[in-house]
Amino acid sequence: MPLQISSSAFSAQETIPKKFTCDGPDVSPKLTWNEPPANTKSFALIMDDPDAPVGTWVHWVLYDLPPETRELAEGVAKQEQLSNGARQGRNDFGKIGYGGPCPPPGKPHRYFFKLYALDSKFSLKAGATKPQLESAMKGHILGQAELIGKYGR
Repeated sequence: MPLQISSSAFSAQETIPKKFTCDGPDVSPKLTWNEPPANTKSFALIMDDPDAPVGTWVHWVLYDLPPETRELAEGVAKQEQLSNGARQGRNDFGKIGYGGPCPPPGKPHRYFFKLYALDSKFSLKAGATKPQLESAMKGHILGQAELIGKYGR
């Protein structure tokens, strides 16, 4: 079965509740996924918005999630290293951890939560950027899943 990711906070292609945006408390939504491919050694998660006026805007970079992980609880702490050993990178707001949807007024934007099952862990320090993580992941992706939510103002 292919890797699949979902959220109890919103359904695929549906509106992300205000709670998970800059118009609310700006906490990350709960995410869950199924069994990864064999030989998965870690997971990485990238959340971005390809509809931003300046080009793709990165909202969350998370990596080195342990292979036994099957969910991220709501409200992941905005710190460099999590208790399970996972590390968080820098988003395009210039901060560590999750930065929720915060689009300009107009048409709703799409937010892609992309989960990667990887055949290794990386020696990236906390605070890595999306391009640094994507470069490290090249050739190491065993499976990939995405969840798309929408938000507009």
